Amino acid sequence: MTPTSSSPGLRALSASLREVREARKFGLRELARALEIDPRLLSQWELGMRVPPVEEVARILGYLRTDQVTVTRILFLAKHAKDPNWLDANPADLPAALTAVMQCERSASLITNWSPLIIPGLLQTPDYARALLAASDIKVADVDARLVARLERQRILTGHDPVRLNVIVSELAIREVVGDANIMSDQIDHLLALAVTSNISVRIVPADIGYYPGKIGMFTLYDFPDATPIVLLEHYHASGFVHDSAGTAPYQKLVKLLSHKALSEDASQALLREAAR
Repeated sequence: MTPTSSSPGLRALSASLREVREARKFGLRELARALEIDPRLLSQWELGMRVPPVEEVARILGYLRTDQVTVTRILFLAKHAKDPNWLDANPADLPAALTAVMQCERSASLITNWSPLIIPGLLQTPDYARALLAASDIKVADVDARLVARLERQRILTGHDPVRLNVIVSELAIREVVGDANIMSDQIDHLLALAVTSNISVRIVPADIGYYPGKIGMFTLYDFPDATPIVLLEHYHASGFVHDSAGTAPYQKLVKLLSHKALSEDASQALLREAAR
């Protein structure tokens, strides 16, 4: 059976239900038996093949004695699982949107990142990521949780069948100092090391080419082998997902424009080496 929807909300909901069950050390059949749910149906909910009723999601969370913050987050996902587009403007300690991001990253065949000012999260060193998080409007106690989640996401780039990643950044992203000079030097060295791997492309748009639409803001385009693309838009205190074709088409067009303006991979690596001096 194929998923009834590949929306970002359903991806986040299915992953969240599975994670809550596994955190409580319940097997799928064990939980299904306790709640008198067909285990095949529960499996389909956890795989995103069917959208579970909100009341069934609430029953699962109640039986597993899930904390109130997590209940609120997952019930929100359940109520909006069928929505093609999604805005998460009220992040919690680990926002619901982050779960959707991780599911998109794990199932994508190609990820395209555009960033005009900072290095994308999948390519950040721990020190660079910590410096960004520490300078953001995030509670000190939550920085470590965000950092661990960010570094965990990077595992999709290595190992068996790693995801293909196409990164396009403005030259400003490698010139802007985050943390201090040592952190930036290590970050640029890290980019150079990743840029020569077979599944990762790093290209830089020069800073002196004038205005182009990409300067408006960063975005990520997820392409899937068996579903329509999803675009992630990130801003200061909100994340948005675009899933309908009318919404994603302009970003697919923008990727082509940015690719034309970016330096070649070899020229981009030369610029990185120059910046690392």
